Amino acid sequence: MTTAESGAGTAGLLAALPADLPGVDRLAVLPGGFAAGAMAAGIKASGRPDLSVVRTTHGPAAAAAVFTQHPFAAAPVQLSRANLRASAPAGDGGYGWAEVIVATSGCANAATGQPGLEDQQEVGRLVAQATGLAADHALHLSTGIIGTRLPLPTIATGLAALVPASLTETDEGWAAVAVALRTTDSRTKLATTVIALPDLDGLAVRPVTISGCAKGVGMIHPGMATMLSVILTDAAIEPALLHDLLRPAAVRTWNQLTVDGDTSTNDTVFVLASGASGTAPVRAGSDAARQLGRAIEAIARDLARQQAADGEGATTLLTCQVSGAIDDADARAVARSVVGSSLVKAAAHGRDPNWGRIAGAAGNGHLADAVVLRASGLPQADAEARAGRPVTLDPATLRIAIAGQAVFDGARGGPQLFDRAAARAAMDAPEILIRLDLGLGDGHGEAFGCDLTEEYVIENAEYTT
Repeated sequence: MTTAESGAGTAGLLAALPADLPGVDRLAVLPGGFAAGAMAAGIKASGRPDLSVVRTTHGPAAAAAVFTQHPFAAAPVQLSRANLRASAPAGDGGYGWAEVIVATSGCANAATGQPGLEDQQEVGRLVAQATGLAADHALHLSTGIIGTRLPLPTIATGLAALVPASLTETDEGWAAVAVALRTTDSRTKLATTVIALPDLDGLAVRPVTISGCAKGVGMIHPGMATMLSVILTDAAIEPALLHDLLRPAAVRTWNQLTVDGDTSTNDTVFVLASGASGTAPVRAGSDAARQLGRAIEAIARDLARQQAADGEGATTLLTCQVSGAIDDADARAVARSVVGSSLVKAAAHGRDPNWGRIAGAAGNGHLADAVVLRASGLPQADAEARAGRPVTLDPATLRIAIAGQAVFDGARGGPQLFDRAAARAAMDAPEILIRLDLGLGDGHGEAFGCDLTEEYVIENAEYTT
């Protein structure tokens, strides 16, 4: 259980919402069928690790992705979409087959036009040369400063040294990838879980590993993805079904993550499934599909929480859980509006139980775009009709609790008497839980953010200098 789930007090009936997902360990466990490694190639001026590669060891892996919807989508996003589309045209760039992921940190290669795309294609050719794999079976990640070109000679030298000599089928190689992805992150973000699925004969069960890493603590307000994440599993599954499992998981987790309200040009989540576990292929509608989907969501949720907790300058993870909405889409919209409010974030930093800011932010909530609502499971017509609309909220039925303290109850006259000093003390913690119940239905959802600090302003005032 997370801190919010196990440590929050029960204000009236506003206990923390349970997370009905597998447990997660924050460590690197490389699933079978992959090799990984990273190095300091010289892309970053700091000399820290900045080049990483993950490759399959026994042929193509099923691959699924969600990408930023930003109009300045970076060259690695464009090329990865194109490569997935080439391997599985029906997926329209959302799924296909892949054998290698190459990631560069220190240069986003975004807003660089056709020259930047050609640079990224050259990285693909360099990876193909180093690995002996086809360039269009490569997926690409880049992160760093927008508007700068990739240092191709540096990357070429690094790839020649890294591949294949330093790629290993070890947990250490996978952990090195997570480290090399980092830019302004203060901590490496890893999450692993294990489930049991039937073997090929259906007579026994075998362990299946799902392990992910992520980076990104600034310019975080995802639209369908996050910056950046890779999830690996040794499950056996077709790309289209893997994509069907990833999309709703991303909607409920990474799409509910916000640090500063700025969507990135490079947002990408990749999930690769090698099939090396020896389990039977996962089929749509099966219990195995349900288990694997829950495991992917558990990894995504934990990584999103790690990213929020490590937001640039942050001192506190801010979690908002909403129940009683007309449906889950409304609940998620309210929760994201609350954790995304600069006023709420500032109050959290000051340990100020200012419920008025929370109520205001909740009322300002608007539903997600149609593409997000569709990914969450809403029919196309409903998604298009409701996209961007204000949430449904009635002050007469709204209840709010902050860090276990009941502060507002619309059915009992609104503002509630509470011990402000005790509330401030309860907020002085690594995580602050804000609970809302809208009193209108069965919808529920959550979102993750962080407090707004002076350090955030200082860091971003001098980001490129």
